[in-house]
Amino acid sequence: MIGILGVALALGLLIVLAFRGVTVLLLAPAMAVLAAAFDGGMPLLATYTQIFMRAAANFIAQFFPLFLLGAVFGKLMEDTGSAEALARGMVAKLGAERSILAVVLACAVLTYGGVSLFVVAFAVYPVAAALFRQADIPKRLIPATIALGSFTFTMSALPGTPAIPNAIPMPFFGTTAFAAPGLGIIAALVMLGFGLAWLTWRERSLKAKGEGYGAADGERVKPDKRLREAAQDEGFDLMEIGDHPAPPGTPFPPVWLAALPVVLVVAVNLIVTAFVIPRLDTAYLAEARFGATDISAVRGIWAIITGLLVAIVVMVVANRSRLASLARTLDDGANASALPIFNTASLVGFGAVVASLGAFAAIRDLVLGVGGGSVLISLAFAASVLAGMTGSASGGMTIALQSLGATYLEMGRAAGIAPDLLHRVTVVATGVLDTLPHNGAVITLLAICRLKHGEAYGDIAMTGMVGPLLSLAVLIGLGSLFGSF
Repeated sequence: MIGILGVALALGLLIVLAFRGVTVLLLAPAMAVLAAAFDGGMPLLATYTQIFMRAAANFIAQFFPLFLLGAVFGKLMEDTGSAEALARGMVAKLGAERSILAVVLACAVLTYGGVSLFVVAFAVYPVAAALFRQADIPKRLIPATIALGSFTFTMSALPGTPAIPNAIPMPFFGTTAFAAPGLGIIAALVMLGFGLAWLTWRERSLKAKGEGYGAADGERVKPDKRLREAAQDEGFDLMEIGDHPAPPGTPFPPVWLAALPVVLVVAVNLIVTAFVIPRLDTAYLAEARFGATDISAVRGIWAIITGLLVAIVVMVVANRSRLASLARTLDDGANASALPIFNTASLVGFGAVVASLGAFAAIRDLVLGVGGGSVLISLAFAASVLAGMTGSASGGMTIALQSLGATYLEMGRAAGIAPDLLHRVTVVATGVLDTLPHNGAVITLLAICRLKHGEAYGDIAMTGMVGPLLSLAVLIGLGSLFGSF
C-alpha cells in the first residue's frame, strides 16, 4: 500500500510541477527516485543509473533519428515557405465560403506529411485569421479548427503518418506506421466528420447570435520560455521557430513543389515498408553487434527515416535559392529535436522505474482489470489516462508501453488480437485525453491565436477529445468484431 501511495504521489507531483513550468529533465528522475524511496529496499542510486538512465538511453537510441529528421524537415518546410505556400494554395482552392474545411485540410496535409504541429500552427494561423476575418467567422473557432487538422486524425489514425505518437508503438509491437490501415482510415473519418459537423454548427449558431470575427489581431506571437516549457513533449522546440526570410524578391514555391516533400515522406515510407525491406536479407540483425534483434523491431523506423531523408534532400535541392542560410536552417532544425527527445526519454525512464517497483504488480492488475477482460479496452484506458495525466500523447504512451507493453502484447497474442490492432488502439487512445486544458499543444495554440481557455477551449475539447473518443469506440468495436484490417 505504501508503494502504491509513493507511485501516486510521484506521478501527481510530476503532473503538477510540469504544468507549472518545471522541466521534466529534472522532474522525471527526481519523481522516479521518490517513488522508489517509498518501495522498501530499492537502492536509490542504482535505481537512477541502472534503471532510469538505461531506459531513457534505449529510447534515445531507438527514436532520436525520427526526432532529428522530423525537426529538420519541419524547419525546412518553414524556412522555404513551403508550409505557408501549401496552406495558401489549399485556401485559395476551396475559397472563403469553405473557410473551416480549407484550414482543416491545410493543417491535415502538413501534419500527415510529418511537419511539426507547432510549425503548422505558426504557419497556418495568419492564413486562417485572414480567411476567417474575410468570411466574418468568429475568431474563437480558429484554435479548434487548427486542432482538428493537426492534433487528431493525422497524428493518431491515418496509416503511414510519421508523427512521433504513431512511431512509438512500433518497436514494442513489431509493427509499422501503416498498422491496421483500414481501421485507421475509418477512425480518421469519424474524427474528421464529427469535428467538421461541430465546427459548422458552431459557426452557424454564433453567427445567428450576431457574433462575427471580433477584434483585429496584433503582432505575431513569438515563442518564449513559458511556451517552450509547456510544449516540451511535442517533438519540436518552439524556440527554434522564427523568422528566417528568404533572400529579397524570392517568391513562395508553387503549391505542387510545396506539397512534393509531404507526399514523398508518406510514399517512400510505404514503398520501403511494403516492397524494399521484405526483399532485404536482414539475418545479420541477430548478431550481437547489431543488437541481437530482428527486422520486425526496426523496419518501421527504417522506413520513416528513409522517407524523411528523401524528402529533406529533395526539398533542399528544389528550394536552395529560397533559403537565406542552409546551414542555419539545418542547425536550427537539429537543435529543435534535442529538448523534446530528452524530455520524452525522461518520461520513459520514469515509467521503467515504476515498472520495476514491487508495488507495480498491484497497479498492473488494477489496470488490466479495467474493461472486464477486454485487452483492447484495458489498453485504451491505460494509454488515454496516462496521456491525459501527463498532458502529452507521446509521454503518456511511453510510460504505458514501457511498463505494460510486453504484457499487452502477450495478452493480445493469447486472445488472438493482431499487434497491428494493438498499435492503432494505443495511438488513437492517447489522442483522446491529451487535449485536456494543461496540454502543451493546447496552451501554445491558444497563445498563438491570442485567446484564453474560456473563449476557445470548449470547441477544442469537442474536436480534440469527443471526436477521438467516438472514433476510439468505433475502432475497438470493429476491431473486436472483425480483427485488424
